[in-house]
Amino acid sequence: MYLRKNRISEIPFDSNRKMMTTVHNQNDRYISITKGAPDILINRCTKIYENGKIKTLSNEQKNKIKQQNIDMANEALRVIAVGYKEIDYLTKATLDLEENLIFVGLIGMIDPPREGVKDAVQTCKQAGIKTVMITGDHIATAKAIAKELGILSSGEKAITGTELDKITDQQLERNIASYSVFARVTPEHKVRIVKAWQKRGAVVAMTGDGVNDSPALKNADIGIAMGKGGTDVAKNASDMILADDNFVTIIEAVRQGRAIYDNIKKAIHFLIATNIGEITTIFIGLVSGLESPLLAIQLLWINLVTDSFPAIALGLEKEEKGIMKRKPRSSKESIFAGGLWEKIITEGVMLGTLTLFAFSLGTRLCDLTVGRTMAFVALGLLELVHSFNVKTEESIFKTGLFENKFLIGSFILGTLLQIIVVIVPYFANVFELVPLNFTQWIYTILISIIPIFVVEIQKKLKEIKFRKKYFQEKDVWQG
Repeated sequence: MYLRKNRISEIPFDSNRKMMTTVHNQNDRYISITKGAPDILINRCTKIYENGKIKTLSNEQKNKIKQQNIDMANEALRVIAVGYKEIDYLTKATLDLEENLIFVGLIGMIDPPREGVKDAVQTCKQAGIKTVMITGDHIATAKAIAKELGILSSGEKAITGTELDKITDQQLERNIASYSVFARVTPEHKVRIVKAWQKRGAVVAMTGDGVNDSPALKNADIGIAMGKGGTDVAKNASDMILADDNFVTIIEAVRQGRAIYDNIKKAIHFLIATNIGEITTIFIGLVSGLESPLLAIQLLWINLVTDSFPAIALGLEKEEKGIMKRKPRSSKESIFAGGLWEKIITEGVMLGTLTLFAFSLGTRLCDLTVGRTMAFVALGLLELVHSFNVKTEESIFKTGLFENKFLIGSFILGTLLQIIVVIVPYFANVFELVPLNFTQWIYTILISIIPIFVVEIQKKLKEIKFRKKYFQEKDVWQG
């Protein structure tokens, strides 16, 4: 407390020096106290304070201190060394306060990982996300913590900033994936690491809280600053600010991001497929020389009711199981990649063909108005039924039909509105529809549920094809 009150000067911590010094007034004399990285500070010491006496620091003692530092670091302790220097008076010569110090001792501090971080790192591995530790700590401390968290696995390497200086950018880019821990690094090293990953085609998210982190945060694809302990410079350089300073929150953000992307993809898939179905119905009907299967007002109703509600509901779909076990998609990948366009066109043509079948059947059974009514009801129900096909890449009988209450609600609402428009005379007259008899309703409903079976068969064939490909690749790898 006495020294703190009498502090008269300070040399702030610097990532290059890796030390900090304060100067204090003590009984008309001055004392400078330096703390910093043990492997750096020990080389600035020429004497040692031992058993109340100041003695010359021998090489043997230096080696013993360095070994003790490594032993403490291997126990995941963050270690700092402390030295001091007595000064009679302050002159320009005292600028060199960090030389010829008297070594006092080592201080080991434990900074236990937050709860859930180890599990979050494991989740990252399953999701194809590589977690890398970049720290100013001693490499032994960094490796011990990284092993405890599961960041440093067998076959992966740790490297220091000094070793980084000895390799070229091309070598770093070529071998960057093999390193999981970077210790004793400078701001320049952090930028090199970020750029090396980017040149490998990776999307880099960088976290940091200090001024020294700001260049790397700025260069990363996603700079994430700490909201509680972060400096204003780091926050301004970042793209995101982590309000709770918790790594687990980043993983949850990735999870939610994947779910949102999936739901956007599902909504687009559904809307385009159903619109292609409507276009197919009208186009083929006209090309075939038939009367228009649907009137303009009927198409507008279908677009309003059976297109809109399910698309909104699909946007609220819960995340799929195993969403964090997928590998990351390429940032250059189109939303229609993976054969989505082909799937959309195929499904759209299927919806249009089934609608035309309902129209033709109704026309043959009775007349044009009945045919249009059956086509109108069938297309609306086809789209509502097809929304369940789009909700998941897996079989809906595995994932469950009733998980998304919004989708169930849109299906019930859409079906009721379709029925009301047909059976209520006022609305039927407006939309130029006629009531259907029992047989016509049965035919229409049977046609409307056909997409479930067609798409389920398609999903099963895709699953068999995937399994076959997986085992072939496994056999090749084992061979």
